[in-house]
Amino acid sequence: MIKCYVRNENAIAFIDTMSELDGEVIDKVIWIDMLMPTYDEIVFIENTFNIKFPTKQETEEIEISSRYWEESDRIEINSYFLVTRPESSHNETVSFILYRDLLISIRYTSLYTFDEFNRKFFATPKQFETGYDIFCQILDIRIDADADIIEKLSKDITRVRKHVLTDYTNEDEEILERISSLEDLNMQLRENLNDKQRILSSFLKSSKYKHALKHDVTIMLKDIKSLIDYTDFNFERLDYLQNIFVGVLSIEQNKVIKMFTIVNVVFLPPTLIASIYGMNFDLLPELHWKYGYLMSIGMMIISSILPVYIFKRKGWI
Repeated sequence: MIKCYVRNENAIAFIDTMSELDGEVIDKVIWIDMLMPTYDEIVFIENTFNIKFPTKQETEEIEISSRYWEESDRIEINSYFLVTRPESSHNETVSFILYRDLLISIRYTSLYTFDEFNRKFFATPKQFETGYDIFCQILDIRIDADADIIEKLSKDITRVRKHVLTDYTNEDEEILERISSLEDLNMQLRENLNDKQRILSSFLKSSKYKHALKHDVTIMLKDIKSLIDYTDFNFERLDYLQNIFVGVLSIEQNKVIKMFTIVNVVFLPPTLIASIYGMNFDLLPELHWKYGYLMSIGMMIISSILPVYIFKRKGWI
């Protein structure tokens, strides 16, 4: 699907059919947003503007030369956008081509960032004179969204920590899975922010856009730096949380081992007594004594109660 945003004096209109892109309209197009484009749509835009789009495989490469590429008449950028779902999250690559004053974005999934920008775009169209303004605003909204995700992640870490310390109920697998999912999300956020930091650092050096916009890029880089520091802090908190969980788990295991040890000690003396008298040697005088059986039972009961009494006096149980 293609949406072409056309500037008409101080207003913005959009067209979503390729047939409407004639010579007069093309000169007024400020942004082309391509969502899950078909092969025919890609070829049409390439031929119309005489540019070449990167392949899906090329957009996934991680070296900086594949993430940011600048030529005489355009800048090509591939940037990660974090997609969060209740069951999982992943980084989705969005491609941007800044061709003169036109922005072309190519994405293969619906993103909240673009919906949010659309609302702002139509509400205040005068703020966006070129595709560079649009690109910077999209990234700014994305960085704010990443900050919100980091804030929520931090609260989730605190919630899991309180659960481990106060409400632990032997949910070993669930807690480990939760900690692992939080680590994965924090890792994806870190990867996402590092990617934007490298891209904007290269973009800041470009001379293709107005100087006033460089101030906004500098602020975004500072915001990204602070968010990266916060992801480092979250990694430390998650490591600490794992250590707490292992400690609580060890305490619970020690309680179980302690109980088995007590049971073993309690039943060991009676077992020894029963074993001795179970050998049936004639030399054991109690075998021929009419109270011998009662005596052995009494000894077993006393030998069972005595360790329990001693353990309680010592405060071990």
